[in-house]
Amino acid sequence: MTNFASFGKIMVKDKENWFEEWFDSDHYHLLYKHRDFSEAELFITNLFEHLNLESTTKVLDLACGKGRHALQVHQLGYSVLGVDLSEESIQHANKYAKKDLSFLRADMRELGMDQEVDIVLNLFTSFGYFQKEGDNLKVLESVSKALMSNGIMVLDYLNVRKVKLQLPQNEQIVRGNIQFHIKKSLEEKFIVKHINFEDQNGSHHYQEFVKCIDLPLFKDYFNSAGMEVIETFGNYHLAPFEEESSDRLILIVKKNSN
Repeated sequence: MTNFASFGKIMVKDKENWFEEWFDSDHYHLLYKHRDFSEAELFITNLFEHLNLESTTKVLDLACGKGRHALQVHQLGYSVLGVDLSEESIQHANKYAKKDLSFLRADMRELGMDQEVDIVLNLFTSFGYFQKEGDNLKVLESVSKALMSNGIMVLDYLNVRKVKLQLPQNEQIVRGNIQFHIKKSLEEKFIVKHINFEDQNGSHHYQEFVKCIDLPLFKDYFNSAGMEVIETFGNYHLAPFEEESSDRLILIVKKNSN
C-alpha cells in the first residue's frame, strides 16, 4: 500500500473547486493521455447508430475536453459545439474548429446558450463534480434550457454500485519521469481519487470528486429539471443496464414538451 505520508509537505488544492485547477494543469493531461480512445470511438459510433438522428441535428458536447469526440461526432455529419471549463482544453480543441464545429469555454452550470440544440452529450463521467448538491441540478437546468422542446440528453456515468464494491483501491502510474500514486476511496457521498506525485516543483496532491449518484437519484434530478429518463444502457456496446455488474450507467433523457 502506498505510504502517502512519504510525500512530506503536500500542496492540497481547493476541495470545492478542485476541477478548475486540476483540469487545466499539464499534469492532468499527462496522467490521462493514454485513455482508451478506441473504446470511446466505439461508443459514439454505437450511440449515434442507435439514436438515428436527422442530418440537421445540432449537438452540444458538454465537457468536451480537447475536442476529440466532438470532432468524431462532426465527422458523422452533425453540427457540433464543444464546451468545457478548461481554458487549455478549449485552446487545444480550437485547432479542430471548422464549419459546423466550434468550441467555447463555459461553466456547465451557467451555459447561457444563445441558440437551442437538439441533443446534449455529457460523456465519460463528466458530471457529479460539485460539493454543493444544488449545483448538479443547476447543470441539468442549464442543459434543459439549451435543449429544444423534446430534445434529448445522453449522460454517461460510472456505475456507482459496482465501483463502491471495489473500493478502496491503490495504484501507481508512470508517465514520463513522473510517478503518480493514486488512491480511490469512498468518503461520505463521493468517490474520491487522491493523486499524489512529485516533480521539479515539489510534492503535489490533487483530488477528484465524483458524487455517488445512482439511477433513482438521477431520475429525481432530471424530473426536477423538466426531463425524463427514457432509456438506460450498461456499457459502450449499449447492453442493458444491470445494477450489480454493468460498468457504466448510460442514460437517454428527453426534455418534456413545453
